Amino acid sequence: MSTLPSHSAVAAGDDQLAHAITHQPGRLKRTLKLRHLVFIGLAYLAPLAVFDMFGIVSEATSGHVPLAYLVVMIAVLFTAFSYSRMVRFFPIAGSAYTYVKEAINPHLGFLVGWAATLDYLLLPLLNAVLSAIYMGALLPEVPFWVWVVLTVGISTALNLVGVKLAASMNMILVGIQLVVALAFVIFTLVNIANGENGAVFSATPFFSGDIQPAAITAGAAILAVSFLGFDAVSTLAEEAERPTRDVPRAIFIIVIAAGAFFMTVTYVMQTLFPDVSELGNIVGASPTMAKFIGGAVFQAFFVGGYMMSVLGCGLTQQMSAARLLYAMGRDGALPKRLFGGVNARTGVPVANVLLVAVIALGAVFIGLEQVTSMVNFGAFVAFAFVNLSVIFTFFRFLKRRGPGPWLAFVVVPAIGVAINVWLWFSLDGLSMIVGGIWAAIGLVYLVIKTQGFKAPAPDLTGPINIGMYE
Repeated sequence: MSTLPSHSAVAAGDDQLAHAITHQPGRLKRTLKLRHLVFIGLAYLAPLAVFDMFGIVSEATSGHVPLAYLVVMIAVLFTAFSYSRMVRFFPIAGSAYTYVKEAINPHLGFLVGWAATLDYLLLPLLNAVLSAIYMGALLPEVPFWVWVVLTVGISTALNLVGVKLAASMNMILVGIQLVVALAFVIFTLVNIANGENGAVFSATPFFSGDIQPAAITAGAAILAVSFLGFDAVSTLAEEAERPTRDVPRAIFIIVIAAGAFFMTVTYVMQTLFPDVSELGNIVGASPTMAKFIGGAVFQAFFVGGYMMSVLGCGLTQQMSAARLLYAMGRDGALPKRLFGGVNARTGVPVANVLLVAVIALGAVFIGLEQVTSMVNFGAFVAFAFVNLSVIFTFFRFLKRRGPGPWLAFVVVPAIGVAINVWLWFSLDGLSMIVGGIWAAIGLVYLVIKTQGFKAPAPDLTGPINIGMYE
C-alpha cells in the first residue's frame, strides 16, 4: 500500500522536486512541455467525432446541438477542475481509478476502474457501428453487417501483426481529420452564404423559445462521448517537465479548444439544417449533408477521410483494450491464464485482441445511440468519482480550511458530482441495464477476490510509489 505525499510540497506544486525524483535511474524522464501535452490530448479527442452524433442529437434536441455541446462542455470543465486539483496533489501517472484508490478507498477504486474498463471494451464496437453508417451512406446497396465485419477484421488483422503501425499512423490521421473538418465547414459556410435551404445566421441553435431542458440534457449525455480522453494527459504527469503547473493547464486548454471546435462545426451544420429530418437519414446525417453541400465527389472525400480516421481509431482502440486486459491479467486483477499471455514471436496478447474483436462484432445488432450511451455509462461514473475524490482529499489530507480551499476542494467538485450524476441518469434504459450488470459482475468478482473485502483490492495499474515525495 502506498503512502501519501507531503502535502506542503505537492499541493504547492513543487515541480523541481518531482523533476529531480523522476530523473533517478529507472524512472520516466520528464521531457513533455505544455504544448506537447495539449497536442497529445487533442489527438485523443478525434476531431471528426463532431460528426458522429449530429443527426441523432439534433432530432432529440429539436435543432439545438451546439447548446447541448455547451452544456456538456460546462459539465466536463467542472470535472477538469477536479482533475487539476488531483494532479497537483498527486503528481503521478493518474486516472479516476488512481485518485479514488488513494483518496477514498482501494476497493471502491477498483469498482470505478472496472466501470471505466467498459468504455475500453465498447469503443471498438462504437467504431464499427460508425464505419458501417458512413460507408452505408456512400454505398447503400451493401449490407450493414458487411462493413462491420470488414472494419473489425482489418483492425484485428493489423493488431495481430504488432503495435508499430498504430503508433506511426496517429499523427497523419489527426492531420487528415482536421483537413476534412475544415473543408466541411467551408462548404457549409458557402451554402449558408448562398442562402441554400433558406439558411440565415442566428442564435437559434443556442437559444429559442421551444427549448426543452430534459431534451438538452439527454443530448448532452450522448455528446459526452466526444470529450472522452480529455483527461488522458493526467496519465503523463510523470513525464511532464512541470506537472503541477502544465498538466492542469493542458486539461483546461484541451476541453475549451475541443468544445469551441465542436460548437463551431455544429453551429454551421445546424444553421444550414435546423430540421435534420429534411436529410432523410437521421443516423447518417453528416455524410448525407456532405453530399448536399459539396456533391458526390466531396461526399466521397468526406467519407474517405472519415474511414481513414475510423480505421486508425479502431486499430488504436482495439490495441488499448487488449493491452488493458493483458495488464490486468498479468498483475492478477483478472485470471492470468486467460488474459495474461502474449504471443512469443509478435509480443501481441492474441487472446485479448480476439476477445475485443468478438465484442466489436456486436455492432451488427446494436444502434449508434445505444452503444454511445453505454460507453458514457462508465465515463460519467469515473467523472463523478474524480470530483468526489477531491472532496475526500480535502477532509482527509488538507490542513488548510480557509474559503479558498473550501471553494476549490468542496463546492466546485460537489457541483461536478451533481452534474455528472444528472447526466448519468439521462442515459437510456439499455445503457443503465448493461452498465449495471457490468458493475454487478465487478462487485461479485471483487468480493470473491478479496474474500469479502478482507484482502487488498486487485491493482489495475501496477504498483505506484508516491512515498518518494515525503
